[in-house]
Amino acid sequence: MRNATASLRDSFAQRLLIGSVRRTYDPVVDIAWAEPLDPAKLFLPPRVISLYGTDLWEAMTPDQQRELSRQELANVLSVGIWFENLLNRLLLRELLRGDPTSATSHYTLTEMADECRHMMMFGKLIERVEARPYWPRPAARLAIGALPAVLRGPMVWVAALVGEEIFDALQRRMLDDPQLQPIVARAMRIHVTEEARHIGFARDALARRVPAMSAGERAYIRLCVAVAGPLFVSLITNPHMYIRAGLDGRRAHVAALRNPVARESRATGAAELVAFLGQHGLIGSAGRRRWRAVGLL
Repeated sequence: MRNATASLRDSFAQRLLIGSVRRTYDPVVDIAWAEPLDPAKLFLPPRVISLYGTDLWEAMTPDQQRELSRQELANVLSVGIWFENLLNRLLLRELLRGDPTSATSHYTLTEMADECRHMMMFGKLIERVEARPYWPRPAARLAIGALPAVLRGPMVWVAALVGEEIFDALQRRMLDDPQLQPIVARAMRIHVTEEARHIGFARDALARRVPAMSAGERAYIRLCVAVAGPLFVSLITNPHMYIRAGLDGRRAHVAALRNPVARESRATGAAELVAFLGQHGLIGSAGRRRWRAVGLL
């Protein structure tokens, strides 16, 4: 049974490898970094900005709205860098237990290379839009550093999906917005193209592990899923980005969490992931309550 599962996993990985050969990008040469920014365009589409639709948003001047979009983009990209750094550490550990001759190991290496390029692309984009990166607070840094000890087995793939799918769904809504800076749209298109393979790889791995999970393992995953959703929302509504945009950080943070437009946007982004986790029994009633409380349901 184990050999048959490994063979199916390798067949899927081989298809992803072929796709990677056909469509892989190098952001250093595939993005026109020297192109000037458009002074009339935003750095995120209005409908995905956390304060869009609130009284605070309506009271802001166009220049203030543009600055908030810049800071929210820089924060999201910073979160992406932390996450992809963590994911590469987890994938490297998977390789220590894998067969180095298998297609699964080869695609794992390919995904790690993609993530390295994405981290560089995100860093260059933060610099290009004339923003500064965001860093987690000391306690959060300690927690992020400890995550590899907690995320083992199937939790590697659950973490990959929570970190990738919601962000990916939001990016897909950005690509063709006429108000978006062209350089941001180009970077997001590259990321969406390559992340589609990563999401498929993680979903395939997790779906194949579910039938062999013990009741205790399944309960542990449901607990981690319940925590992961609120953590994701807290990272993308970092109060410091509102402060850098010239707003009252506490007031803006509360408004963003309560904003029905932002909650609807988050729920739309999480919908396919919630359906997948529900299909495999990996999100329980506590997880649904917590995800609903932060607007992911």
